[in-house]
Amino acid sequence: MAMMGEAESGITKVTEWQETRYGMDSGVNSGATTFNRDDDSDYTKQYTMTTTVTSEAPDVETMYATRAERVRAAMFPETLGAGATILSTQTDLSQMTNVQKLAEPSQQLKEAIIHLINYQDDAELATRAIPELTKLLNDEDAVVVSKAAQIVNQLTKKDASRRAMMQSPLMVSAVVRAMQNTSDMETARATASILHNLSHQREGLLSIFKSGGIPALVRMLSSPMESVLFYAITTLHNLLLHQEGAKMAVRLADGLQKMVPLLNKTNPKFLAITTDCLQLLSYGNQESKLIILANRGPEGLVHIMRNNNYEKLLWTTSRVLKVLSVCPSNKPAIVEAGGMQAVGKHLSGGSQRLQQNCLWTLRNLSDAATKQEGMDSLLQTLVDLLSSEDLNMLTCSTGILSNLTCNNANNKSLVTMNNGVESLIHAILRAGEKEDVTEPAVCALRHLTSRHQQAELAQNAVRQHYGIPAIVKLLNQPYYWPVIKAVVGLIRNLALCPENQAPLRDAGAIPRLVNLLLKAHQDAQKHGSSTQQTYQDGVRMEEIVEGCTGALHILARDPINRAEIANLQTIPLLVQLLYSPVDNVKRVSAGVLCELALDKTSAEMIDAEGASSPLMDLLHSNNEGIATYAAAVLFRISEDKNSDYKKRVSVELTHSLFKHDPVAWEMANNSIPAEGPYADELDTGFQGYGMYAADIPLDNMDGTMMQDEYAASMAYERQPYA
Repeated sequence: MAMMGEAESGITKVTEWQETRYGMDSGVNSGATTFNRDDDSDYTKQYTMTTTVTSEAPDVETMYATRAERVRAAMFPETLGAGATILSTQTDLSQMTNVQKLAEPSQQLKEAIIHLINYQDDAELATRAIPELTKLLNDEDAVVVSKAAQIVNQLTKKDASRRAMMQSPLMVSAVVRAMQNTSDMETARATASILHNLSHQREGLLSIFKSGGIPALVRMLSSPMESVLFYAITTLHNLLLHQEGAKMAVRLADGLQKMVPLLNKTNPKFLAITTDCLQLLSYGNQESKLIILANRGPEGLVHIMRNNNYEKLLWTTSRVLKVLSVCPSNKPAIVEAGGMQAVGKHLSGGSQRLQQNCLWTLRNLSDAATKQEGMDSLLQTLVDLLSSEDLNMLTCSTGILSNLTCNNANNKSLVTMNNGVESLIHAILRAGEKEDVTEPAVCALRHLTSRHQQAELAQNAVRQHYGIPAIVKLLNQPYYWPVIKAVVGLIRNLALCPENQAPLRDAGAIPRLVNLLLKAHQDAQKHGSSTQQTYQDGVRMEEIVEGCTGALHILARDPINRAEIANLQTIPLLVQLLYSPVDNVKRVSAGVLCELALDKTSAEMIDAEGASSPLMDLLHSNNEGIATYAAAVLFRISEDKNSDYKKRVSVELTHSLFKHDPVAWEMANNSIPAEGPYADELDTGFQGYGMYAADIPLDNMDGTMMQDEYAASMAYERQPYA
């Protein structure tokens, strides 16, 4: 009763305060701030003020809620009673209060703690269950084994219990044993799933490897159940990627023999993993490549490239084909299966990595595809790619065109008619000193300018597109001999067109060819006493001597060029070359002398150098071209000689070259054999630009895979890419 009286007394005092202080809030009930004024006389009804405005009386319990209660409500809302609410102190809806800012991280921390407790519970449960489950997996009853496998499979889906099982070799061995011995599909599926789950961590991969899981997984590749196949191939893929020794183990378990037939499946994601396994196994291993060939792998891979559009599958398949394309046995099989056309389909797609792999594959295959038909679309695409600024793309495109135009008149005509000459010249101009582009580009031009119906058109096109100065400029030092060899051959072909003679002379081709001839001859002479031929950058110096002399021979058909060649003091060297042990060098040397001898002054210089003696010997050569040129030179230098000299020459000619031909003199004088173009040369491959990282993951194929295999160095007979 006393307490009730005190409460009523307090309310009475509050009422009196409000009446005497003109409506000011005392702050007792509302908690509002009060003001203490020293001079009460200032208060009048004109200065009435209110600090708390409410439309309705707030709930008493809410009004008395402390800050601790608001914090507790934000961090642990589950502690609030049903229907309970806490009055918010937020005044601006665009700005969170400090308590609200703490709410979300507090909930995350609480959930993390809960997960940690559950993780520990899972680990403890698995640790206690592993011994018993191991016994059940080894049980003789197939039903018991199946149930145990399903339980273990469920446990391996949780991280904590999975890690506990990885640390139990007996458990992993029991799973592998159950997989090997079962004939039940559900048991096979459960055990394959278990190993698949374990393979997500390196520790699990090691456990599988040590427990002999690879042979069991290879055996599962023959399963009729799709899910078992998926688990088996994915687990093997993870092992091949990340477990040392797995590749050899898969090979020894006849994994390749089981994987190649899987190329007949239709699921693109499954095929992507399978083809990547084939790439990992065949990379750098010739025996594996031959096994793939023996199991008709090239046909299956080409079929995938021809009939699928899933980019990741096309990419992984192109990687296998790139590896196989360096194998001399697989290369023709891929080409015969239509590999050039199937791979060429993907050069114009949007995937750069696929396009690059296809280009390298085509580059490797191209030297075996010179007789293939139906290449029109591919050739047009390659010409279009010559406009690319990408160095790798230019390197591949020029190399493929070089090989496909080798000894193939139809391909030569197609490329010529599709502006191939202009595109190749522009590629050479952009490449500058990059020999990996200039060499195959010049080789392709050399092929296009000879031995087909449009050859003359190509010869003229080089001049019309201002290619002659750029080509002659490639003869400058420092010499890269494969490029030099190709350029010399191209100049020789261009000189066959009379309209090109003056532009070649104006570009300085003749002095450059003479300097090259002198250097190559000197280098060859340094090793003249040895039986081994002189090579530089993989090119025989005798080939350079022959090429330069042959080019000068064709250029000497022009009278102005003929005089310039003679003025460069070439006659002594040309006479010396008549003694060369190489028949082709003798032939082209005699050919140049034959042209130079048309001028009386040059004929006298040839005679003064003592050319008659070797020329007399060459009359008896079994090579008809050599004998004919020798006879023509002798005929021309003997015109101003006395009758005794002419008679001796006549006797030699009669008893050697022309003894069966009564009109030989006239033929030798007027019908010197016209030098045609040289035979095309095939380029079998060339070096890459280092290592290209591939990127396939452990599971979803978005991670990192092995690097590609490329040759480290390169000569003219270049090595293909793998």
